[in-house]
Order: sequence, then structure tokens, then C-alpha cells
Amino acid sequence: MNVLLTGGAGYIGSHTAFALRQTGFTPIVLDDLSQGRKSAVKYGPFVLGDVGDAAGVRALCATYRPVALIHFAAFIEVGESVAHPGLYMDNNFNKSVRLFDAARACGVDKVVFSSTAAVYGAPESSAPIRETHPLKPINPYGESKLKAETYLRAVEGLRSVTLRYFNAAGAAPLAEAIGEAHEPETHLIPNAVLAGLGLKPAIKLFGTDYPTPDGTAVRDYVHVMDLAAAHVAALRYLLADGATDVCNLGTGRGVSVREVIDAAEKTLGRPVPVVEEPRRAGDPSHLVADVSRAKERLDWQPQVMLSQIVESAAAWHGSAMYSQRQIK
Repeated sequence: MNVLLTGGAGYIGSHTAFALRQTGFTPIVLDDLSQGRKSAVKYGPFVLGDVGDAAGVRALCATYRPVALIHFAAFIEVGESVAHPGLYMDNNFNKSVRLFDAARACGVDKVVFSSTAAVYGAPESSAPIRETHPLKPINPYGESKLKAETYLRAVEGLRSVTLRYFNAAGAAPLAEAIGEAHEPETHLIPNAVLAGLGLKPAIKLFGTDYPTPDGTAVRDYVHVMDLAAAHVAALRYLLADGATDVCNLGTGRGVSVREVIDAAEKTLGRPVPVVEEPRRAGDPSHLVADVSRAKERLDWQPQVMLSQIVESAAAWHGSAMYSQRQIK
């Protein structure tokens, strides 16, 4: 069965394409390559195009007749969204509206939507966040994703599963030659690995006085292949007539910035250079997912914990494939 996969040349999208192919689906990747890499598209046909081009989406659906849509394509940098809110609202919301409408017009009535924990805004406590937590995004990125979520659930005739990620990290088995390759890279685990390998300057540790065991912020890191498996599980759920739903994706276990750095040092066998900085405005002390709904509704369970996440990231970022990549 064909599945339309927007943003399939990107980080999580390419790993989900791999997971789809492993489980008998054929991903039809639609990507404009503004954030992704053509070299990461290797598990099915590739169509160069814009998800906001309704006529192009309809033509693609007529050619490949996908049974469902998995929508990744989005801009994801919080700081950039603050600087360019209109850009984020247009790309993440307006184009999603045109995509959902075009897919529905072609009879594609099942959607798995890539969303984010940023829709929750600042958590009300340090407890794991449930899907019932108030939705109060504090930046245009989170707001654009929330608006897309809301529209998707309102489209008559569409059934959907919205997946709210916490912190994606890691890479597929090295033989697949896909991994995390953002430019610039803003995520902690790849930056810790790259700094430890001497490929980047010291990482900045923002805040050492949080109310946490070691004073650094606590986050929930989930392996990218576990995320990919969740998308396949959500797809199967919809194909089995599952109702519209929303699920958090994480591990349910928080780890601190210091713990991530320690894991990188242990994996690499060398120190990771660190520069301590004051807290950043708006950074909460804890962001951890309650993933009980995903386990119950999707029969999904995260398999990979921090040490293996860091090991897979180190293998990818230390490889010739990473150093020779071409990012547009």
C-alpha cells in the first residue's frame, strides 16, 4: 500500500520512510528539499514539490493513490519562528490546510500528523505532561502547529492521529546512511557528540540552578526509530478504523542536560567541552511526556533509552556519511 509522506527527505521523515518500507508499505515522498536531503530518500518514489501546492498534491494522489497521508513537512526552529512568525504560520498552518483539503478531495481520508510538545507551552508542574494539559503555546512555532492540529480535527470526513513529540534524537542503523543532519544544529545530543568529537566548539549549558537533582533542565529524549514505529502504529490504527486521537511521544522518563553530557562522554571516551551560561527565558525545568495513551491506543512502547540513543548518534555523526553530507 502506498502512503503519501510529506517531508520524507527530512530527519524524522526519512526514518519513518525506512520503517514503512520495513513493514510492507511504500512511502511516496513529497518534499521541496528546503529542509531535507535528496540522498535520504531511498525507500520509495520521490516527488519534488510544495505541500501547499494543492494541484500538485491532487496530481500526486491521482498517480499513486495513497491510502493515507503522514504529514511531517514543517519549519521547526523556535528562535526562527519568533523572528519570522508569518513564515511559520504560512508554512506550518496555511500550507497544511491546503494539503489536508487536497488530500480529502482525492479520497485520502486518514492522516497521521507530526506535531510537538510546544503546543503545551510552559508546563504547569514538573509531572509528566498528559494530552489533557492546557494548550498554551508560547512561541509562533507551537502556535502554528496547534492551529494545524485544530483544523485537521475539524475537517469533515477525515480521521487522524496527531503525534506530539518531545525530544527526538539518535539515528537508524548506520548501514541505512540516514541520521540527524540539521544546519544549523540546535539539538543537545548531536551538539554534545559533535563537540566531543572536536567537530564543533564547546556546547552551551543554559542554566545550572534549576530545581532538579543536578541543577540542569530535565527533558524526555525519544529515539527517532521509536518515533518512526509510532507513526506506523498510528497508520495501522487508522487503517483498522480507529477514531481520531492525539498522543504524546516520548519515553516517560526525564534525563538532565548533565546526564546527556555524561552519556556522550562515556560513549566517546573523551570529554565534551562545556560553557555554562545563565538560563534562557522561557525554558522550564522539566518537560517529560506521559505516554500512557500512545501505549493504550496505538499499542506502542518506546524501546531505546538514553545510552543507546547517544551511541546511535555518535555512530552517525562520527561517520564518513555524515561528514560528506550535503545540506541545502
